[in-house]
Amino acid sequence: MLDAIGPYEVLRNVKGAEIKFVSKEKGEISADSQFIHLNSKYSIDEVEEADILLIPGSTIAFIREMKDKKVLAWIKKINATTKKTVSVCTGSIILAATGLLDGKKATSHWKPIQLLSQFGAIPTRERFIEQGKFITAAGVSAGIDMAIYLVSQLAGEKAAKAAQLSIEYDPKPMYNSGNFLEAEPEVIELSEKIMSIDAKKDLSLWDMLKHAKTIMKLNK
Repeated sequence: MLDAIGPYEVLRNVKGAEIKFVSKEKGEISADSQFIHLNSKYSIDEVEEADILLIPGSTIAFIREMKDKKVLAWIKKINATTKKTVSVCTGSIILAATGLLDGKKATSHWKPIQLLSQFGAIPTRERFIEQGKFITAAGVSAGIDMAIYLVSQLAGEKAAKAAQLSIEYDPKPMYNSGNFLEAEPEVIELSEKIMSIDAKKDLSLWDMLKHAKTIMKLNK
């Protein structure tokens, strides 16, 4: 849920911004946890253009979206109208599945990042990466960093700083374990176990995951 709400809290502070939550079918959208819900007021059939398209990810449901031809076709159609097309976490894999990131560097959540290469993108472990009008952000919280940068590009440095202050975004993490490249092996293992619990909540997708060797592969 933070993939969408984090950037929203930043971007809504931009003067004149009109933000729409859009899904394949409008209505209630459940987070991976099945605990928090978001009301999507627009279906993809109702939105024809956007200045900015932001694609959030998920723990495992992104697998369904990256295979959905209607969703991918809509992303390509909207991308033709955007100034910026951006993603958070595994949203970059959905974006890559359209072919729009072919030959471009992109990042994603550390667990499935190598899936990007299946769609011609170049997996790169960075907080966020800009390639032309495309910006991809790593897992979950990186979307906030990306959104602040996006505001600086759209409205200037002062506006970005004001948006950052509005949400009092001043991270000082207790532990230096938020980066895959710096995390201890046992911490990575525990994190994988935690994520697998979320994944198993959707048994059909979990079964797909177990049989997809490329998804299970880690770039350690």
